[in-house]
Amino acid sequence: MSASSVSVIVVSRGRAADLPLCLLGISQLDYPAFEVVLVADDEGIDAARALPFFDDLKVVPFDEANISAARNLGIAEAAGEIVAFIDDDAVPEPTWLRYLVAGFNEPEVAASGGFVIGRNGISFQWKARSVDCTGTALPLDVDAERISVLTPQNGRAIKTEGTNMALRRDVIVKMGGFDSAFRFFLDETDVNFRLMRAGHKTAIAPLAQVHHGYKASATRRGDRVPTDLTEIGASLAVYLRKHAPGAMHETVFARMRHEQRVRALRHMVNGLIEPRDVRRLLGSFDRGVASGCLRALVHTVEIPRARSGFRAMARRYAGPHVVLSGRAVERSALMTKAAAAVKQGNRVSLFLFSRGMRPHRVRFTKEGVWLQRGGTLGRSLRSDSRISLNSSLKKLTLELKRLAKIRDFPPKEIN
Repeated sequence: MSASSVSVIVVSRGRAADLPLCLLGISQLDYPAFEVVLVADDEGIDAARALPFFDDLKVVPFDEANISAARNLGIAEAAGEIVAFIDDDAVPEPTWLRYLVAGFNEPEVAASGGFVIGRNGISFQWKARSVDCTGTALPLDVDAERISVLTPQNGRAIKTEGTNMALRRDVIVKMGGFDSAFRFFLDETDVNFRLMRAGHKTAIAPLAQVHHGYKASATRRGDRVPTDLTEIGASLAVYLRKHAPGAMHETVFARMRHEQRVRALRHMVNGLIEPRDVRRLLGSFDRGVASGCLRALVHTVEIPRARSGFRAMARRYAGPHVVLSGRAVERSALMTKAAAAVKQGNRVSLFLFSRGMRPHRVRFTKEGVWLQRGGTLGRSLRSDSRISLNSSLKKLTLELKRLAKIRDFPPKEIN
C-alpha cells in the first residue's frame, strides 16, 4: 500500500525567531510524500526565506490573531489526503508522520493524534486524553507503543493536541473547517467534539512525537507566565455555548476562573508577577467570557480545492541516522562533526555525557542536530532512579534503546 500524501500545516505569528527550527525539523521527516503549507506573518515568511528549502514551501501570508482562520487557509492550500498540524514552537521527531498517519489505515479513522514532549525534551507534556462538553480533559490509558483506534464513549470525545494532530482533508472540509470563533484555545477540542458527534473514530499514536517549546507569544511570556487571559475566557464561552447545557455554564466559568487565579497566585508567590498582575489577569478573563458570550459562531466555512497541486518536499536526508557520543568537554569538536554530517544529508543524534547526576535534556539545534546532555549517573525519565550507576557506554546503550523506535537508529548502534 502506498503512503498517504500529507500536507503539514504550520501557522506562525510573532515567532519569527522560532519558526526556522520548526521547519528545519520538518525537513528531516522520514516520510515519502509530504508537503509543507506555511501560514505566517511577514516576519515569519522572511525568516523562512533564509532556509535552503524555502522554494519547496507553499506560503500563505496571514497576520491576524486567529489560529482557526489561519488553519482553514492552510487546509485550502493543502493538496494532501491528510492534513497534519504542528505549532511553530515545536519540532517533530524524524518518524513523526510515519506513526501519525499509520492510524488512517483504518477507514473509520478521521483523526489521529500523538504524544507531546515538554521542554526538557524527554518528559511528556500531553499523552492520550478524552474531553467532555465543558472542555475538561482526562487521561486515557493506551498502549505506549501501539496505535489505538478509539471510539468516543459516554459523551467524551477523543482529544488531540493542536501541535500534534492530523485529519482526513475531506472530513474536515465537509465539517466546514475550524470554527474561527475560537481565535485561540479549545479550537482543536471543538473539532474533536464535532468529530464525535459525526460518529468518527480517532487514532492515538504514542510514537508520533513532537517536542513542544512553549515559547513566548502575544499572551504568554517565555517562562510560561500568562500576560492576557482574554481569549481563554472567550473561547471557553464559545465552547460551552456550542457543546454544554446552559445550566452548566456559570459553574464552569467559576471553576476555570478559580484555576486561573490559583495559577496566577502561584506565579506571584514565585516572584514572577505582582499582586496587581493577578487582578489584571482575572479582569482579562472576565472580559473574555463576556465577549465570548456575544461572539458570532462560525459553524462552517467553504474550503475550496487547493489552487496548486501537491508540492512534495525534496528528500534531503537519505543517509542512515548517525549516532555520535562523547564527553561534555568534547562538545565543540563533536558539534562540528555532527553539523558536517547533517550537511551531508544525515539525521544526527549527539550524546554528550558529563560526570555526575545531572538530569538529561534533549533539544534540536539550529544546526539540525538532536543533542542530548546529562550526567552518566543522571536520570532521563522521571520514573528512573535519581542515581543510576552507569558507565558512559552503558548510559549510551540505554538511551539508544529508549529512542530506537523514534529515531530509527541503525541496528548496530543499538546492540
